[in-house]
Amino acid sequence: MVDLSSQAVDNLQAKVRGQIITPSSANYDELREIWNAMIDRRPALIVRCSGAADVMQAVRFARQHQLLTSVRGAGHNIAGKSLHDGALLIDLGAMNTVWVDPEAKIAVAGPGAMLGDVDHETQAYGLAVPTGINSTTGIAGLTLGGGFGWTSRSLGLTADNLIAAEVVTAEGEQIRCDENSHPDLFWAIRGGGGNFGVVTSFKFKLHTVGPEVMSGPIVFPFDQASSVLHKYREFCASCPEELTVWAVMRDAPPLPFLPPEVHGTKVLILPALYNGPLNAGKKALAALKKLGQPIGDGFGAYPYTGFQQAFDPLLTPGARNYWKSHNFTELSDELIGKLIDYASKLPSAQSEIFIAQMGGATNRISPDATAYPHRDVEFIMNVHTRWDTADQDNACVSWAREFYAATEPFATGGVYVNFISEGDDSVRSAYGNNYDRLSRVKSKYDPDNFFRLNQNVRPD
Repeated sequence: MVDLSSQAVDNLQAKVRGQIITPSSANYDELREIWNAMIDRRPALIVRCSGAADVMQAVRFARQHQLLTSVRGAGHNIAGKSLHDGALLIDLGAMNTVWVDPEAKIAVAGPGAMLGDVDHETQAYGLAVPTGINSTTGIAGLTLGGGFGWTSRSLGLTADNLIAAEVVTAEGEQIRCDENSHPDLFWAIRGGGGNFGVVTSFKFKLHTVGPEVMSGPIVFPFDQASSVLHKYREFCASCPEELTVWAVMRDAPPLPFLPPEVHGTKVLILPALYNGPLNAGKKALAALKKLGQPIGDGFGAYPYTGFQQAFDPLLTPGARNYWKSHNFTELSDELIGKLIDYASKLPSAQSEIFIAQMGGATNRISPDATAYPHRDVEFIMNVHTRWDTADQDNACVSWAREFYAATEPFATGGVYVNFISEGDDSVRSAYGNNYDRLSRVKSKYDPDNFFRLNQNVRPD
């Protein structure tokens, strides 16, 4: 643990409006917790920033005292990159304001805002930015890694809808970047992660969405999984971009439309959302019932904000989580066989395999237009193991790694950076041909690799 004098800490407190937390603070253990309970690290100092000026002071303090520095938005990163032993943690959680201009269809979000915060403000005007599927995910980490969810096929990635950003650099100075100002930095932060500075403000383009959308899950018994997944593959090849259908294999949660005897049994769930007129969505979702003999479905016209929160109960903080991920351009017969084989032996009741349907608007952008390069991907697989106690660590992690290896021959070799649990080599896989360009941008804005406690792109 770095030994900082009380005088040094007091001097920093005098320069910031936010709260300074040390290991002796009563709420230190509470404030160092993050979403993934596998991560247990002890920062030397937590600076709870109230605004960009606090971020600037925190960066300058860290440089002065030669402190490793990490950054936390909502603390949802699976690898726990926001926490590091002995480092200064720049905590952006209090910077969670979201401002909306409904006439210009623009939103400005602070880096501590969660997806639920963004949806709450934008949906007041029937508007939305495409984001992820868990309302407690942070908008900052999601955007910086790319960001996809239920409306990405029709509206693009979260990063594709970023118009501008304000960034505190490794020198503790704030700059604005967009297509005309620091365009190289603007290119890099749209998928390149937190390698280039601390983003203190995100400006997004908004779209008309909802406020009600046809959405919901349909559930099939696991013994139909092979047949339904083969039909799902064909269905996805021709479904409209307004419709997004994922495939999830797990133990059935206690969904209200399922018979009690089904709860806890292995099932295939196809959650879906139609981003368009309700009548067209009703017709599109009805077609999913023809893929097999479902146990039940929860299809209906629901508030968009409600469906954005529908899976929150399965992703609450405090559990132990480990992920492995692949990108696929297709679901081959052999791959489907592997999916079903491993889904039949999930290592814990909370574990799941999900296949996210991509394509559409996300793939109409050139791979080098933003730092996010995966513009040929039709499906993203997340091997999501989740459990409660440390004695299950080996079984769950081993299963995930084995499954990842078994499905690797069918994958593109690329990976979504926000799904990386471990391994420096995976960072190159996340950026492919864009890595060298990212490295050059890194050399310009952070030549000393000050921001390195992340999925790190090294300066060239």
